[in-house]
Amino acid sequence: MAADLFHLGWFLGNSFGVHGWNQLWGGTSGEDWSHPDLHVDLAKAAERACFDFVLLEDSVFVPDNYGSSMDFYLKRALRAPKNDPLPLVPLMAQATSRLGLVPTISTSFYPPYLLARLIATLDLMSKGRVGCNFVTSTAERAAQNFGLDTHLEHDLRYEMAAEFVEVVLELWSSWDADAIVMDRERGMFVDPAKVRKIDFKGQFFSSRGPLNTARPPQGQPVLVQAGNSPQGQDFAAKRMDAVLCAVSTVEEMKAFRTTMRKKVAAAGRDPDSCKVMYVATPTIGESDEEAWERVRRRQAHRKAAPELALAQMGSLTDIDFSVFDIDAPIGELTTNGQQGTLKRFLKQGATLREIAQNYKYSYEELVGTPDKVAGQMAALMEEVGGDGFVFTGNLTRRYIAEITDGLVPALQRRGAVRRAYEHQHFRDNLLGF
Repeated sequence: MAADLFHLGWFLGNSFGVHGWNQLWGGTSGEDWSHPDLHVDLAKAAERACFDFVLLEDSVFVPDNYGSSMDFYLKRALRAPKNDPLPLVPLMAQATSRLGLVPTISTSFYPPYLLARLIATLDLMSKGRVGCNFVTSTAERAAQNFGLDTHLEHDLRYEMAAEFVEVVLELWSSWDADAIVMDRERGMFVDPAKVRKIDFKGQFFSSRGPLNTARPPQGQPVLVQAGNSPQGQDFAAKRMDAVLCAVSTVEEMKAFRTTMRKKVAAAGRDPDSCKVMYVATPTIGESDEEAWERVRRRQAHRKAAPELALAQMGSLTDIDFSVFDIDAPIGELTTNGQQGTLKRFLKQGATLREIAQNYKYSYEELVGTPDKVAGQMAALMEEVGGDGFVFTGNLTRRYIAEITDGLVPALQRRGAVRRAYEHQHFRDNLLGF
């Protein structure tokens, strides 16, 4: 496999929620939002295009940050309603044979044993194709849904997350890979000598172990993290196999990769063992003019409705931006929510109106025909370094097709991405180049 290939993933924002209900090409996805069909279609298309994975985002609360009310969010289906994405994983796995599937779990609210058992089960069911995206959860309302009066402090959440991962790794290793012997002559299914307790006792978690299911086929399912704060990067550097970089400029991409690789090396790991994946939202058209017209319409919409960006950011930072004068200088703000995201947000302008118009959650400077965008992506990867791209955007079947049936074949013709999977397991495909 050529060394200059890069990886592809899909970051499914709003996950098992509402997609495209009021969009021109949304079809029946509004009426069918609670059905798995759209997600299964995405999985099939992503595998046909030889993606490494689809990542399913999640959150566990109904926001009420904008205007101190749930109304704005519920009316627009912004982060609610949303189903638990984990039941999607076996359905998407059954429809595919090589694609990696990465559900999101919160280390602040999930018990480590329950998570280790669940992911091991899914990895066994999918024959080694599951990962796990670890988040610490950012919202006060989420914490209150799990019995806390206020959320845990930002840095403490990452300390807990680091220990959480250690418990999970030990539980996955509590069975040897060859523990199941199925020796009919001796009447022994599992060799007891190959299963052991872990007796983990940490600052935040403890677990006796062992798991009551077998070691995952991958040994260790793929570990993913998407936090861009310094604490999130430190957490990712210790154990993660892939980290998502959600920034909007080349300079930010370069800085993130440089910092991340230094931190991985400082943690005693090969920097190449932690894949840096840039989140991107291409705009594809049959002509460059058509693509740019779509960009102009999107920018006009942002300008006309700044409250959408402010409400979304409010749900990530627990800040009610409706109480500020949208045309007055905003100054510095602090949060116990997503600190790295807030820092980037506030740098995009002097006033909230400017910021809302300028802020981008991903790299959007990929515009044109499939071949034009493929060339832009290849040039961008050569400039910034890194390991691949994770696509995101408003999910419709049209957008899926534009990426998987338009852009990816153009990338394949350039020799930039794989044309076929080399391995059965997700981990082997991700770390193969």
